[in-house]
Amino acid sequence: MRRADNGTWELPGGVLELEESPEQGVSREVWEETGIRVEVAELTGVYKNTARGIVAMVFRCKPAGGTERTSTESTAVDWLTPEQITERMSEVYAIRLLDALDGAGPHVRSHDGHCLVEASA
Repeated sequence: MRRADNGTWELPGGVLELEESPEQGVSREVWEETGIRVEVAELTGVYKNTARGIVAMVFRCKPAGGTERTSTESTAVDWLTPEQITERMSEVYAIRLLDALDGAGPHVRSHDGHCLVEASA
């Protein structure tokens, strides 16, 4: 989805409500931001923004209803090919989708908000 606040292409997401499981939060956020109902399938990656101390979990999902629409948080909703992902998204967001597609996860990665960084030993 293209975010309404900054115009960048990213995955739907947000902060969990206190009473929600991660899967419930994923379903709610995707619905709110895109109009798509999803079944949460599996965790595909964990991503830490080292500059802000934020950890994001990414789950592979299957569409389960709804109709694509924009929201107050999105100005466009689209299904992207891997090539379109790398063209439209910054590296730190593109890798999350590409990791989810490769089926080899869950991946654990860190980034500085702009670029991936190597994990320190």
